[in-house]
Formats: sequence, structure tokens, C-alpha cells
Amino acid sequence: MTNAGRGPTRRLRAWGCLAVGAMLSALWLLWLLGPAPGGAPAPQPPVTILIWHWPFTDQPPELPGDTCARYGMAHCVLSTNRSLLASASVVVFHHRELQTQRARLPLAQRPPGQPWVWASMESPSHTHGLHRLRGIFNWVLSYRNDSDIFVPYGRLEPRSGPAPPLPPKSRLAAWVVSNFQERQRRAQVYRQLVRHLQVDVFGRASGRPLCTDCLVPTVARYHFYLSFENSQHRDYITEKFWRNALWAGAVPVVLGPPRATYEAYVPPDAFVHVDDFSSPRELAAFLTGMNASRYRGFFAWRQRLRVQLLTDWRERFCAICARYPYLPQGQVYEDLEGWFQA
Repeated sequence: MTNAGRGPTRRLRAWGCLAVGAMLSALWLLWLLGPAPGGAPAPQPPVTILIWHWPFTDQPPELPGDTCARYGMAHCVLSTNRSLLASASVVVFHHRELQTQRARLPLAQRPPGQPWVWASMESPSHTHGLHRLRGIFNWVLSYRNDSDIFVPYGRLEPRSGPAPPLPPKSRLAAWVVSNFQERQRRAQVYRQLVRHLQVDVFGRASGRPLCTDCLVPTVARYHFYLSFENSQHRDYITEKFWRNALWAGAVPVVLGPPRATYEAYVPPDAFVHVDDFSSPRELAAFLTGMNASRYRGFFAWRQRLRVQLLTDWRERFCAICARYPYLPQGQVYEDLEGWFQA
């Protein structure tokens, strides 16, 4: 474990994401509406986003015509109707279905110049078959902050009104894990940490599974939550951090990208990073020796900010609309695997 560096430039850029997003939405609306009447061009047709295969299911959700309007994206239509292939503004392909061959690319029917989007929220360690996708996709939708359409798992937004009280705490540390493999770094860190720290483990891998609605209230009783990512990659910060810890009201102890990456999205005193300590024993001593005042300091951000989870694929796909007028035309990912695995 080593000390992680700070990144003020990236932090400022990322803290501006909310303002930039709002600005982009406003500019997008202006672009759609066009100039004032009097020599003004005809209104622009709505942007039609065709989802070729809905992620992780053969039964896509109902998509009313105003689906994207509900997320602040007017003049945008989200559809799973494949008969719209010839006329769709954008077609989106989720990688898991391509990887498992449950969906195939309609290359022979692709209209000339139609932008195609590659979408995935998985880490490179769990993404395979990208070598077959050279020279096909124009834009990328993912958690990577350098994606054409950047969709993180969560974000902090300004809070209106007072913050709710923290849930009462009765236990020290918890971890929910479904896929435990000894070769993973998180497994190795856990094995060393548990020698010095009592950790209650839940999830399929522990034999103590939690129902979907049970996870947050269970974790809320703990002071700390091990937000250990299953693999460490650039910008890969998942619901283990946003929902399982911050949303639940526990302090996240993170294992993932460097500290500077986390600080790009949340205040530096909102979490504990494994890399800040020379050993798991030192980390355990820090957690067990913390007083009440120091612990409350981890939640100072709650007075002015709240967690917004971005887990709905409808919202993720509608985010394409806000970026659509500004996405690079004619761009092609000739080596998607090289870009994503870097």
C-alpha cells in the first residue's frame, strides 16, 4: 500500500460536471429550438435513440414517448423497436449481449453514416471480445470520464433543505460480496484486514445473502463499509461506493482507482482509502481508534450535498441527448479494445 497523490486539476474539472451538465442541457434545448421566428429554419426533428438490445434482459421496459423528457431531455425518443433501424438518429449496443452472442450487429442493414454507440458499465477485467469490434463504433457510453457519453454510477448534487440524521450505528464494519475470488486484490486485502478488524460479511459468497431491499438498511447500522471494487481500473467506481456506502450512511473504505479519482467526485474527507495506509493492520487501527467527532467529520458534505444514484438504464441512454449536438462527427474507434483496456 502506498500513499496516493492528489489531483487538484482533475478535482476542479470533475466538480464542475454538474454545472457543465446543466449548461449542456440548456445549450441542447437552444440547439433544438433554433433561432427566433422570422427567417428561422424549420424545427429540428426529435433525436431517436434505438436500443438494439436492452441490458441483461429479453423483456425491455415500457418506453413512453416522453421517457427522456422525464429526465429533462426534450425532443428525444427512446425506443427498442428494431424496425426504426433505417431512420434512427443513434443506435446503441450493450456489450454484455454482444459478448455472450445474445445480440448481433446488423452490419448489413446499417444506414451509411449512422452513429453507433458502444455501451458498458463493466470493468475491462469483465469485458471480453472487443477485438471483434474494430472500426464499428463511433461513440462510447460508459463510467470512464473520457467517454463520449459519461455516465457515472452516482454523483453528489446540491441539497435543498436540511440533511436527514444519520442512521444509528451498532456495528463497526460490513462488506457485501457475491463473487469472492482469492486472486482478486480485494480478497487479499480482506484476508489481511480481518486479522485485525471485525468485519461482518454478507452476500452470496458468504452464505448470508441479502434481499434487494435489505442491503441498505443492513449496511446503515455500520460505521464503515468496505467499498472494494472487484477489479482496479481507471474511473471504475461503482454502486459499492455510491449506494452501498454513501447512500446507506456508512463511511466507505475504498479499494479501487487512486485517491485522486475519488476526490474528483466527492470531498477528500468523505471516505477512507486503503492506499493511505502502509498495511491492513495500520488501517484497522485507524478505524477502531476513531473517536465520535472524527467520525462525524466524514459526513460534513451531507449538510450541502446529497447522493444521486444513476442506475436506471433509461436515464443513462437519455443522457445521449444532452451530448448529441456536441459529439464528434465521423469519429470511429478503430481499436476499441486498446482504448478500453488501457
